[in-house]
Amino acid sequence: MKFGVSTFVTDEGIAPDALGSALEERGFDSLYVTEHTHIPASRETPFPGGMDLPPMYYRTFDPIVALTAAAVVTERLLLGTGIALIPQRDPIVFAKELASLDHVSGGRAVLGIGAGWNREEMRDHGTDPRTRFALMRERVLAMKELWTQEQAEFHGKYVDFPPSFAWPKPLHPIPVLVGGWGPGTFDRVLEFGDGWFPYAASAEALGTAVTELRERAGAERHVNVVVHAAAPERKAVEDLTAAGVDEITFNLPVEPRDGTLRNLDRMAELLG
Repeated sequence: MKFGVSTFVTDEGIAPDALGSALEERGFDSLYVTEHTHIPASRETPFPGGMDLPPMYYRTFDPIVALTAAAVVTERLLLGTGIALIPQRDPIVFAKELASLDHVSGGRAVLGIGAGWNREEMRDHGTDPRTRFALMRERVLAMKELWTQEQAEFHGKYVDFPPSFAWPKPLHPIPVLVGGWGPGTFDRVLEFGDGWFPYAASAEALGTAVTELRERAGAERHVNVVVHAAAPERKAVEDLTAAGVDEITFNLPVEPRDGTLRNLDRMAELLG
């Protein structure tokens, strides 16, 4: 089992370089950071958490900047987006940013993706919420072309560019972890993903879902399952391990350095 943390990196919490060092020193395997470009003050879309939207949602750093800061002070920590809002990202620019992170980190970049929930936020980026999943699909497929082809091109309904040179290429195939847990999620995982990135939920339900996904994938393909933002508790680790997941990321609250280090010390007791 691998262990990591999922967190928001903000101006009110621990710096990303200090966080990366602390995680690697304590034996964690990965760091996943979330993103929101902004949160429109209208607040038309209800927060899925069912409460007032925490300030960390609109104070979060750009994930590539935060992960690069962590990359330069670590040697083995996997560095992932958890999640990147693909319908709000230009695929040509984002492909270059991720490939650059992969080079800076020596091949440790991971791309966790999602289509987003805040409809007014995505509208500000020119995205129609009704077509965001189709848009995400094409953008991911286009990025994979940019990462792997000397002259990359893509021709779709939402993404269209002619044969083009685009470097750097990643040092390794950047794993794509598809977030979500709803209709169509497994279709997306199997078509253009390398793994599933579900929120921590009932271990029984998750175990049933993992079995279904892997049966659909077939015996020749292992679909990696990384659990997002699990409770840092021994029982949760035992239940998620029994559910057949490959990696557990603990939910790390946003706190200044000292509070974060205390939290990580407690979480580190669950590793192994």
